[in-house]
Amino acid sequence: MFTSTKKFRSRVGAIAAAASLTVTALGFAATSMPAASAASAPPAPQVSGNQLVSNGSPIRLMGVNKSGGEFACVQGWGFFDGPVDTAAVTTIASWKGNAVRVPLNEQCWLGINGMPSAYSGQPYRDAVSGFVSRLNAAGMLAILDLHWNGAGTTKAGSQQLMADADHAPDFWRSVATAYKSNPNVAFDLYNEPHDISWSCWRDGCTTSQGWQAAGMQSLVNAVRSTGATQLLIANGMNWGGDLSQWLQYRPSDPLNNLAAGAHIYSFSQCNTSGCWDQTIGAVAKQFPVVTTELGEDACTGGFTNGYMDWADRNGVGYTPWTWNTWNCSSGPALISAYDGTATAFGQSVKTRFSTLGSTGPTPTASPTPTVSATPTPTPTVSATPTPTVSATPTPTVSPTPTATASPSPTTTPVTGSTLIYNFESTTSPWVMESPGGSLWTSSIKYTGAKALAARKSTSANARTDLRFNTGGARLDPAKGGTVTAWIRLDPSTTGGTWSARLELQDGSWAWQGGPSVTLKTGIWTQLTFTPSSALLTGNRGFGVQLSGTPSSTGNVTVQFDEVRQS
Repeated sequence: MFTSTKKFRSRVGAIAAAASLTVTALGFAATSMPAASAASAPPAPQVSGNQLVSNGSPIRLMGVNKSGGEFACVQGWGFFDGPVDTAAVTTIASWKGNAVRVPLNEQCWLGINGMPSAYSGQPYRDAVSGFVSRLNAAGMLAILDLHWNGAGTTKAGSQQLMADADHAPDFWRSVATAYKSNPNVAFDLYNEPHDISWSCWRDGCTTSQGWQAAGMQSLVNAVRSTGATQLLIANGMNWGGDLSQWLQYRPSDPLNNLAAGAHIYSFSQCNTSGCWDQTIGAVAKQFPVVTTELGEDACTGGFTNGYMDWADRNGVGYTPWTWNTWNCSSGPALISAYDGTATAFGQSVKTRFSTLGSTGPTPTASPTPTVSATPTPTPTVSATPTPTVSATPTPTVSPTPTATASPSPTTTPVTGSTLIYNFESTTSPWVMESPGGSLWTSSIKYTGAKALAARKSTSANARTDLRFNTGGARLDPAKGGTVTAWIRLDPSTTGGTWSARLELQDGSWAWQGGPSVTLKTGIWTQLTFTPSSALLTGNRGFGVQLSGTPSSTGNVTVQFDEVRQS
């Protein structure tokens, strides 16, 4: 859910010697593929047993994500984050991947729910079309991903539990219609399902938030109803990291052109080779698997190299997150500059692409599995991404906590102030910036009936940041120069030591923070920020940052309420 959470190449180079092993246990054989130039035809992947083929040759999808198409439009400042012109695409192609995953915003594509007119509807579709054309011209597949969405009239300002029945099928009918004659495009049906059961994942349901989810089956049906035949990717549960019941609940595709998608991060649920063997490996014996997001919070490349080693042995593709110049500590970033300068994490990916070849060890073909009757197990609820700037990542957390009594606030309410946000009916316009995080309204509140709740789960004993903000909605200086809000660490899921501060985004899009306050679990604590008049007058948005110390477990759930200016 790196958005936040944060991919592929034509036949390039020879297979690395270390990757030329035959993995007899899973039936995967290393194969050498012809070299390719930037002018090579992009992949046109089709499922053949448990592998992908393109133009009759086995292929693995390997490349990068390019985040921005999911959030820039809804925030009203552009189509993408960073350049996507011909020069930029040429730079991406120089890493020798054969695909790029492009996260999209459902409502910007459809031009609904009051999205900024300059960046939605036909202008948005034209921008996406131009990017796809340039990717294809550079020999790369475009993987179009439904990343951000919103049910009903709720703006698509963040990652949701699942695709919504109100708009997601319409989105896919429209996208599929636009690209059904282009074989060099694949469709990633929904970014990071979470906090729903597997039966809901496939068949849809009424979510815990009260809106109707569209299951993967309805999204498959929407695409195929247009006559589009392209590869479909269905990401697993728990923010994409769980494929444990994918085989049981996989949707039926009349064309049998369906692959499984997985999101693997160092801080996500399935982050060991044992888990990969049991879940992803089990699926890879029967269906192609593409790791549509991959990354790590350390950003050294160590975890990613370990996963790529495993994926290479098992014929699994991967498209790491993300080709954006973000601070790597707040979301895995492959580059530090758009000239292609790699971060340490990015260098591990670039080196792998340069030495491995586009397919690496390729799974031997196996018969397409027949669809068997699916048992009806007791639904399991998974819980938590994608950031206003990231995507993308993607971890597991505990179920939403039930309301419990809280100790009295540590400070007194502000008097003579203007209420700005109290979250009584919606989280809008607030969005989650941190990869792997989520927002919802909670009955654990400071005043009124509801508060904003935020959650993220990462690895233990690592410094962790959690950011959520107004998605570009600015504070009005006329309402006062001091901002206050109340925040509470939820004791049911949060461990370690955490501090929080209020922030404003300045004219150059940098976040400027107020004083940091150490929080105590279960206790409402007041945050205060009196920015300079210049910062307040020119602010581009308002937000909150939480930081966990190295003793932190990595798990955090907070309630946030009663934002005022005075």
